[in-house]
Amino acid sequence: MSKCCGDNSKDIQLKVEGMSCGHCKAAVEKALNVDGVKNVEVNLEEGLVKVSFDPGLIEEDQIKSIITEEGYAVT
Repeated sequence: MSKCCGDNSKDIQLKVEGMSCGHCKAAVEKALNVDGVKNVEVNLEEGLVKVSFDPGLIEEDQIKSIITEEGYAVT
């Protein structure tokens, strides 16, 4: 993941539908490998994506859009 400067970090947990396998997990992690995102944890069993990010570099709505553009529904 991209590393950011400073300690301005925000953690969110998103419910994501449509993820069912290792490929899905890898696709979401790869898509979120952008400036501002510090860490991504995908839990396939629970359909959750935990994201740690710098809100000064990327917004929560942008993160949701990235996931949606990969073909998954953020609920």
